[in-house]
Amino acid sequence: MATIEVKGEKIRQAVKWISAILKEDANKDIAILIQDASNRFNLSPKDENFLKSFYADTEKNQDM
Repeated sequence: MATIEVKGEKIRQAVKWISAILKEDANKDIAILIQDASNRFNLSPKDENFLKSFYADTEKNQDM
């Protein structure tokens, strides 16, 4: 029987995965991590764009 995932579950998993890697090494290239997460969690281009926007906003807030 196939597992049905909630629409946003893949994005949540990707954010957790990226965040865990960044916690270990904050100097990792976020663009590469997003691309890797997109492949790992089978994200759509729309989901990948959301991650790019999410992490761009996160970086802006950290710079303040």
